[in-house]
Amino acid sequence: MVNVELKVAGEEAEIQERDQLSQSPFAIRGLTVSYDQKPAVFSVDATFEKGRMTAIVGPNGAGKSTLLKAALGIVTPLSGQTTMHGLPLSEQMHRIAYVPQRASVDWDFPVRVIDVVLMGLYRKVGLLGRIAGTDRKRALQCLERVGMTDFATRQIGQLSGGQQQRVFLARALAQDADLYVLDEPFAGVDAATETAIIDVLKELRAEGRTIVSVHHDLSTVEDYFDNVLLLNVRKVSEGPVAEAFTDELLQAAYGGKLATAQAGALPAAI
Repeated sequence: MVNVELKVAGEEAEIQERDQLSQSPFAIRGLTVSYDQKPAVFSVDATFEKGRMTAIVGPNGAGKSTLLKAALGIVTPLSGQTTMHGLPLSEQMHRIAYVPQRASVDWDFPVRVIDVVLMGLYRKVGLLGRIAGTDRKRALQCLERVGMTDFATRQIGQLSGGQQQRVFLARALAQDADLYVLDEPFAGVDAATETAIIDVLKELRAEGRTIVSVHHDLSTVEDYFDNVLLLNVRKVSEGPVAEAFTDELLQAAYGGKLATAQAGALPAAI
């Protein structure tokens, strides 16, 4: 009798897991990444909800950016899988827009702002495809949405950090994705840019898009996000901000670094 009950419970758990994966636009299971034989991310499971904004939060060295890069296939994990509505994420990349950290971009590359945004259309037109007038119109509309239309012909390296971040968000908008994945989008930007970015992200959420973002400012998590994934190499908590972002859970994730992290929420650089 006990064996039968265990079997039924196991089958129910499998059905529930399949349902979760089929409904989630971004789900991570058992993801482990190691650098120099030291785990940067260890056996992390996460299920991101459709039409919600989720912050990935944790101390420096917690593996936040590594988790995203491994989930997207930018770095190779030791183990784990990532799915979109139950399908391998590698088969769904055309539905995903990724905004990397500004520090990882070569800003000396001689390219104009409008050309950066048009890069978001390469999946549609092909790498060597002809850019049509409608494509340029679409790119300009995306620049307008982030307040950067007047800079369309400017070299990207001539912009401030906040302006560059707006342009990369415009490139992501050009992809018209279902899932937007951002790595520290507010790092090193001015207050006006932070407001412009969060306004656009909230508009995307209202359209039913899903947003997942690495975030460093603990003071704005409750204002900006619906859900949180609290990470320190392993998952500490996951869920609605009110439940997964409590003082006790933050203490568990940050330990003695918590006071420093809270004090570090200083005005952003221009």
